[in-house]
Amino acid sequence: MTSKGNESNDAPPVDPAQGETGESAAIALPADVAGSGTLDRLVDTARDYARAATSDNTLKAYTTDWAHFTRWCRMKGADPLPPASELIGLYLADLAAGTRPLSVSTIDRRLSGLAWNYAQRGFTLDRKNRHIATVLAGIKRRHARPPVQKEAILAEDILAMVATLPQDLRGLRDRALLLIGYAGGLRRSEIVGLDRHKDDTPDSGGWIDIMDDGALLTLNAKTGWREVEIGRGSSDFSCPVRALEQWLHFARIDFGPIFVRTARDGTRALDTRLNDKHVARLIKQTVEDAGLRPELSKADRAKLYSGHSLRAGLASSAEVDERYIQKQLGHASAEMTRRYQRRRDRFRVNLTKAAGL
Repeated sequence: MTSKGNESNDAPPVDPAQGETGESAAIALPADVAGSGTLDRLVDTARDYARAATSDNTLKAYTTDWAHFTRWCRMKGADPLPPASELIGLYLADLAAGTRPLSVSTIDRRLSGLAWNYAQRGFTLDRKNRHIATVLAGIKRRHARPPVQKEAILAEDILAMVATLPQDLRGLRDRALLLIGYAGGLRRSEIVGLDRHKDDTPDSGGWIDIMDDGALLTLNAKTGWREVEIGRGSSDFSCPVRALEQWLHFARIDFGPIFVRTARDGTRALDTRLNDKHVARLIKQTVEDAGLRPELSKADRAKLYSGHSLRAGLASSAEVDERYIQKQLGHASAEMTRRYQRRRDRFRVNLTKAAGL
């Protein structure tokens, strides 16, 4: 048991399609057909599908979670394998009450990361075990706080932000990126995952069809496949479809990723797809350049705005029936959509008066 734990401490997290050995333990052939060639060729295909079961960002987070936990185990002289509910309960308590306590949501995510990593190693982590469940319930009861929402970027804000961008190729790209992301209510990964056409690239997150009345986005998103309609705006300056057309024309993009890097001199588009972190950096920089929320310090502004500010902005600014916003954002429930609406018409339904008071 000790040897097994030490090996886990020194090794990186396993491939999601592989077993604890890092080879083919998770997808192994029966002894009677192994090496026969009948199924061998399907092993790599199965591994590829297994890797695609979890998003890259989630895998990175789970990798970090496991590395943190195994490091904590080493410092405490404990073995991470096999899973011990009492040990994990102590770990959660340390996360909540240590020198740098984490938020309840982060602790919950860390636990999910541990459960996933244990599953890849052939173990089952019982989150309902009393040593885990009661500690987590106590943490939530004592430390839970209302979620801190990111600031919504409203219509006047997004126009001020795109006005700060330079009139060069990079500026055209970033203007199209912000306006498409805003009008579509898109996540960061959904924006940069777009291709020009269907099946252009293996890592595509969707594609765009440009029509007379607007653009139709077909997205392979967090909640599954969905279509997003982006109509044309009231002016060329504010129109996301027009901004996209200009970027595609001057960047000469007719195949592959839509939002790509540009050369250092800004004269030509490259083939490399932008990382979703570019969206977050662009939002923070243009918010700063546009002078939004001038009463705040630069550091506080940077904390207040993120990629989700685009989605919250659309949900808060669009004066339409709530179900249309829910569909655009791809939410399964109206309650989730309401969390994004920063300027709701509160008390529109007065149950006090309706009850006769």
